Amino acid sequence: MREYAAQPVIVDCDPGHDDALALLLAVGDPRLRLLGVTTVAGNQTLDKTTRNALKMLALAGVTDVPVAAGCDRPLVGDLSVAEYIHGASGLDGPDLDLPVAEVADVHAVELMRREIMGSTEPVTLVALGPLTNVALLLRRHPEVAPRLHRIVFMGGSTDRGNTTPYGEFNIVTDPEAADIVLRSGLPTTMIGLNVTHQALATAEVIAEFRGLGTRLGAVCAELMTFFASTYLREFGLADPPVHDPIAVAAVIDAAIVRTVAAPVVVELTGTHTRGATVVDLHGRTGRAPNVDVAVGLDVDAFWRLLMAAVRRLGAAETHGPARSDGTSLPGTG
Repeated sequence: MREYAAQPVIVDCDPGHDDALALLLAVGDPRLRLLGVTTVAGNQTLDKTTRNALKMLALAGVTDVPVAAGCDRPLVGDLSVAEYIHGASGLDGPDLDLPVAEVADVHAVELMRREIMGSTEPVTLVALGPLTNVALLLRRHPEVAPRLHRIVFMGGSTDRGNTTPYGEFNIVTDPEAADIVLRSGLPTTMIGLNVTHQALATAEVIAEFRGLGTRLGAVCAELMTFFASTYLREFGLADPPVHDPIAVAAVIDAAIVRTVAAPVVVELTGTHTRGATVVDLHGRTGRAPNVDVAVGLDVDAFWRLLMAAVRRLGAAETHGPARSDGTSLPGTG
């Protein structure tokens, strides 16, 4: 069996259609070793995002990754979910009625702490939803900071927003948490809407998923078909952007995403701009850069990476369950 020097990662997410594809990429590429999946309220309520994460791992045949539920509301204020985009379940579209594993009997923040402190290598934390869990981890367990290689989060924008005129959903949902993360001093990469809107699930992409000839490929096609219908209704976009997998892709292959170091702050008090990420690309404020901000994307390379992962996992449908590094379990294939 082939061995890989896989990077240890934890994925914190709120599935969500694009989170679902991101999870498949995280378990389907052998360059990553998924230590755990933690969930947060965001695209849907915590019980639903947790159930959806379990469903996607089960669908991918992954049996060795713990899943822990985290925060069910933002640090400040009330939760407002994105049912208008992701549907009542958070993963509307395909039939995902399948048996799933049990959620871990531990809070997401504790699972993160345990896995980070127990890893022999620095861990990359990939955050795909509101940053509530990550902020609490940094506040409650500062001892993890030296053990973190990087935080890569999908959120924010150098341009306009998608929830308010200047606010992206993940940041708007919990601006205080994002503020804590951005002021942590840790190496941080921001994957914002300015880049994710370049990766569109076109009719050709959906057809390629379906053409894989596997149940997993068919589910991906159905997820993106539903996603496309809500983006068309809400934003007038025929092809929906797949935000979250780009954050995972940036960890797998840094060449896929071009970044620049820049100062970034979160607006916490603006009447019309609360939750906006203020990105100083031209050095106007004189502040030191604190974030590597994504400004470019190799779209073709991204889709090749994601399709390869889904193809690899789909092949395992006939070769036994997969491991968290994307390979088959010993003796099963």
